[in-house]
Amino acid sequence: MGRRPKWGRPIDGVLLLNKDTGMTSNAALQQAKRLFFANRAGHTGSLDPLATGVLPLCFGEATKFSQFLLNADKTYSSTFRLGIKTETGDCDGEVVSTTDANHLTTQMIEECLPRFRGLIQQIPSMYSALKHQGKPLYKWAREGITIPREPREVTIYAYQITAFRAAGDTAEFDDASDADKGRRYPEVDVEVHCSKGTYIRSLAEDLGEMLGVGAHVSRLHRRSAGPFVEADSVSLHTLTDTRGESDPASLDHLLLPTDSPVQNLPQVIISDEMGDYFRQGQPVMSTEAYRSAEEGGIVRVRMDNGEFIGIAELIEGQLAPKRVVVKKSE
Repeated sequence: MGRRPKWGRPIDGVLLLNKDTGMTSNAALQQAKRLFFANRAGHTGSLDPLATGVLPLCFGEATKFSQFLLNADKTYSSTFRLGIKTETGDCDGEVVSTTDANHLTTQMIEECLPRFRGLIQQIPSMYSALKHQGKPLYKWAREGITIPREPREVTIYAYQITAFRAAGDTAEFDDASDADKGRRYPEVDVEVHCSKGTYIRSLAEDLGEMLGVGAHVSRLHRRSAGPFVEADSVSLHTLTDTRGESDPASLDHLLLPTDSPVQNLPQVIISDEMGDYFRQGQPVMSTEAYRSAEEGGIVRVRMDNGEFIGIAELIEGQLAPKRVVVKKSE
């Protein structure tokens, strides 16, 4: 039998998607992939279905550099509903308990926040995508199985209140039990700038625990991921409207360059001839690299013609290839 032909176009670049609520990150990726008719794509760390906002999608050769976005700092805006604890730590989960939180004030919440700033430890939620024996924790949780989790160190660079709505100013919690349908609960809006691996739902739950009332995330929006910010993102609705009945190439102008995930790395220029060796995985000499990086540092590499060809580690005056961009066939 002959080889099955590849589906889609070989396109390279990064799409900065503004994910809608109610869909998984993979579902958003697959829709974008179909709209671009791309043969290879991946996202850079999932957002919960509840969450909206910045979700960088890498196409083609850009997927080789997605790890840099997985490891990048993130910024979120979120709403915590106080007085209601849910099974999952967000509003998609079943209500576990409710507590009168009408006495809470902005000052009481503000006094708790220093405990969660800086280097802290978090225990990952059982409803996270972390894997145990190859299966995501949330799948174990749905089977009623709790897996022991070790605390993880994360860094909270900034954590501040942007708004507080006392009980009586908030909407009713639709998923509450019948006994609580007519009851209202306070909400606090927060902005969080954090390192990779931070769980905002854990911040909500831990804050609720400290206040003695329980809490969960009712809204979550990612405003930035590494160098990418919301203002530069595009929604699936916009992509669909822009493409219409036209060729998928009509969307290509929305793609950021292949080296966008590593744009914060120092850049080194080498000759086109050296670039040919580099593409073959061979280290090449570069004394220039020490002007922008230290021994053992990672740099992005371009040729004299401006073409980005990969990233390298600087070792004893040589650029040792770490990830190489495959040259497109003529």
